[in-house]
Amino acid sequence: MPDRQHTIDKQQARLAFSRAAPRYDQVAVLQREIGQRMLDRLELVRLQPEVILDIGAGTGVATAALADRYRKSRVLALDFAFPMLLQTRKRGNWLRKPRCICGDLEQLPLADQSVDLIYSNAAIQWSNDLDSAFGEFRRVLRPGGLLMFTTFGPDTLKELRAAWAAVDSGSHVSTFIDMHDVGDALLRAGLADPVMDVDRMTLTYERVTGLMRDLKILGAHNVNSDRQRGLTGKGRLQAMQEAYETFRRDRKLPASYEVVYGHAWAPEAGYRSNAPSVSIDRIGLDLNRAGRGA
Repeated sequence: MPDRQHTIDKQQARLAFSRAAPRYDQVAVLQREIGQRMLDRLELVRLQPEVILDIGAGTGVATAALADRYRKSRVLALDFAFPMLLQTRKRGNWLRKPRCICGDLEQLPLADQSVDLIYSNAAIQWSNDLDSAFGEFRRVLRPGGLLMFTTFGPDTLKELRAAWAAVDSGSHVSTFIDMHDVGDALLRAGLADPVMDVDRMTLTYERVTGLMRDLKILGAHNVNSDRQRGLTGKGRLQAMQEAYETFRRDRKLPASYEVVYGHAWAPEAGYRSNAPSVSIDRIGLDLNRAGRGA
């Protein structure tokens, strides 16, 4: 597993998302769009899951969509921030309240081979040990089960990172793992036929303070363990904002996101493969390969 430049303070991350829960949906535009694109990809899958696990369920937008799509399935929502799960419970109707689990994706509180489909939108970047996380995913997946996930790559928030770098050498922006390293971790976990691809999306703001406000509301601001404690001085904050202005185009400030999509299968009995990840051009073929939950 490649070393991250910075380690995530899990306690602070959990606290940040707990505080964010009541207002999260107000600003989670990008997360909802990415999640919907991943749901659209499930249209290609010939899979009738008995049990679905939504890892990093947040406020339960995808949990509800999965329950609506797979009406005969049991859908579980897992998040490490309990207040997020309270929002998920509010979203469910009185007939089908989602089953919620407060837990960490690196230590899933589920039995071996108990899940047919893992859906995880923008969650694995909060893991400090991707090998442990993917190992847990494989452990709970039944043979032939499917993992589908999204995360963010290193170019995410590159403008904000560069603007802070022009001011000091401190850690101000979360770091993200390269797509190829994520694919390698899937293989190390023994997951079969991994496919990785990337999409690049940009949000725009009038001022950088708008971006920083949204990140705080989302609970996605910097929680690196080596982040600077205390308040940032007005002088450095002003210098960062001035540095960010060099990215202004068409009177807007961009905030770039490198969105990584991935999927892999829990191997059937006797499966052996050391094959590399393959291109998204083959996603339709791979998701419909013979014998996959037809």
